Amino acid sequence: MSTLTAKDVEHVFEALRKGLVPERGIETFAVGIEKQRGELHRQLELAADGEGTIKFLRGGYGCGKTFMARLALLDAKERGFATSFVVVSDNDLKFHRFDDVYRKVMTELGTATCPRGALSDILDRWIARVEDALIAAGEDEDAADFDEKVQGRLEADLASLTGGQAPQDFIRVIQTIFRLKQEGEVSEAGALISWLCGSGNVAAASKKAAGIKGDIGSRDALDYLRGVLEIVKAAGYKGLLIVIDEAETILRMRSDSRHKSLNGIRQIADAAGSYPGMLWLFTGTPEFFDTRYGVAGLEPLHRRISFSKQGPYASLRQPQLELTPFDAERLRSVALRLRELYPSATRPELEERMSLDFINRLVAEVTKGFRGDVGVVPRQFLREFVTQLDLVEENEDYVPMELYGFDPSQISTAELTPEEQQRLDGTTDAAPLAGEDEGPELILKEDVW
Repeated sequence: MSTLTAKDVEHVFEALRKGLVPERGIETFAVGIEKQRGELHRQLELAADGEGTIKFLRGGYGCGKTFMARLALLDAKERGFATSFVVVSDNDLKFHRFDDVYRKVMTELGTATCPRGALSDILDRWIARVEDALIAAGEDEDAADFDEKVQGRLEADLASLTGGQAPQDFIRVIQTIFRLKQEGEVSEAGALISWLCGSGNVAAASKKAAGIKGDIGSRDALDYLRGVLEIVKAAGYKGLLIVIDEAETILRMRSDSRHKSLNGIRQIADAAGSYPGMLWLFTGTPEFFDTRYGVAGLEPLHRRISFSKQGPYASLRQPQLELTPFDAERLRSVALRLRELYPSATRPELEERMSLDFINRLVAEVTKGFRGDVGVVPRQFLREFVTQLDLVEENEDYVPMELYGFDPSQISTAELTPEEQQRLDGTTDAAPLAGEDEGPELILKEDVW
């Protein structure tokens, strides 16, 4: 069924045991999302052809937004893209500060061969291509002035690729990184790469070597990102996919931070077309997109990425791509895929004891435990299912059909998300946002990052 390595398979089941979305191997049990996946493939093709584009994944809790985004990441890498997966967080990422967003994007920048922190590798690949081009044009790589010509070519190429929009500090830092590496000053070059990735902890002496002061600011970060995008493509990659996961976290921010964050998304949406080869992919809940505390409260953004349905039908090609909740049949299909993927030394016995009848019972019991809301159960269902696979594999006399019974009271509250806890408690309404007025106009002005 799968071409996954044993290490990848173990990663899949370890993540599911912890209630997490695996970072690889998920294509083996991706079912019921073929149309949505096809639309994201279309978006990647647009980016590969030189378009700049943006897409929003919308869906309630348990619909698989993070799963779909992770799958898009894997598909993008397979197609030759560099990628970055950023999660909006109350503590770790302040989305209303784009220098913070830029730092996270660069920290999570990855390729098929370098999963995280890939800027150094990408720079090396690009510089090697520049050197090869000069040699092919007749330059002598052993000449005393060859490195100087490489630095000049780096500046000229960046100016050309970015239409002259690359900040001068950006160009100087890259030239200095090249020079320091040629001189064997790898540590100093690494410090400047950290600065280029948005770090605010680079020593003044390292910055002085490149003739720069201070750090990358919020107003400059988009220009730096443009430069990075062009280097990514010049290094041989098709483009860059940036995922911004859990955008609904913005709803929990203070009103001023939330307003600025929504304005930031508007600016990204408006500017997306001017970043050829880049695809932005945001994930969020209907509450984020449809309420006045979220996108609907900022009219220019609401118009820009509006969502519509005709009865049960929603076009895949509109700005928001809808993910529908799980149903019992889809849960069964996922369980069967995972049963087949599970590394068992006694497969016939595993399949006999983890039968379709038991899978059907598990779907019914977990759904009943969450008050019949099958859409909210996938995470806990998969944890329960993997636990049963483990018990069968570890105990030759364990028969789940006879011994298993789902008891939601045995689940620690620390293992439940707020949405899961609400279903168990019989409540579904989100908690009101604190400190909000009830006026009709929450977004008073459009700030600029």
